[in-house]
Amino acid sequence: MSLFIDTHTHLYDEQFDDDRPAVVQRAIDAGVTYMYLPNCDSSTIAPMLQMAAQWPEHCKPMMGLHPCYVKENYREELKLVQEHLFQGSFHAVGEIGLDFHWDTSFAEQQKEALAQQIDWALELDLPVILHTRKSMRDTIELIQQKQNGSLRGIFHCFGGSSDDARQIIDAGLLLGIGGVATFKKSHLPELLRDIPLDHIVLETDAPYLAPVPYRGKRNESAYLPLIADLIATAKQCSIEEVASATSQNALNIFKLAKA
Repeated sequence: MSLFIDTHTHLYDEQFDDDRPAVVQRAIDAGVTYMYLPNCDSSTIAPMLQMAAQWPEHCKPMMGLHPCYVKENYREELKLVQEHLFQGSFHAVGEIGLDFHWDTSFAEQQKEALAQQIDWALELDLPVILHTRKSMRDTIELIQQKQNGSLRGIFHCFGGSSDDARQIIDAGLLLGIGGVATFKKSHLPELLRDIPLDHIVLETDAPYLAPVPYRGKRNESAYLPLIADLIATAKQCSIEEVASATSQNALNIFKLAKA
């Protein structure tokens, strides 16, 4: 069976409270060996760590402050992130980034929080997991400014243009491809044809953005092979090739020994 790695899944979310063990087991049965859990804010730390403790071989915690949770108390939230990062054991700084879709009243604070968390990632030699919504240009520019030769990471849920993809790749980061790529009106299959597999990792963003044919329903990590299959079709290669390349990319970026 092919090895898959879900580089972004919120399986600690309350939507999974009634059947989490079954959800994890379905993912493992589908070949999803590792599931990386991004943090959102102080309220998600405990359930995320509890899940990582219950399935340590498969569930890998990350630590960061999501841009949508950058509010009046963002400095307190950042202090908590810093304490956990420097005292605990985490696989990445994330999910962090910029989100100007719903509200731009904290735009400058989001930028400050992102810059600070990138600096922590560089200090700790951890990858960054980047959330971008209506903010691709600002995020890419900040990454370009911070790139000192050792910054690595993933543009989670990539949905940008071919020029965005080129700039991200040139900056040394990877593209996280998820369920959106399977949507009927998505431009990603066409864009992915010209992007080498070396620059791609897989993700679900569960419980959100379920791939076709589950669109609109709760997403889960077991659906990851559906995304790999879409990429394989777009690139006219086998799903095994997609699984192998994307998993190796993930192992490299998280500095994890091969499974």
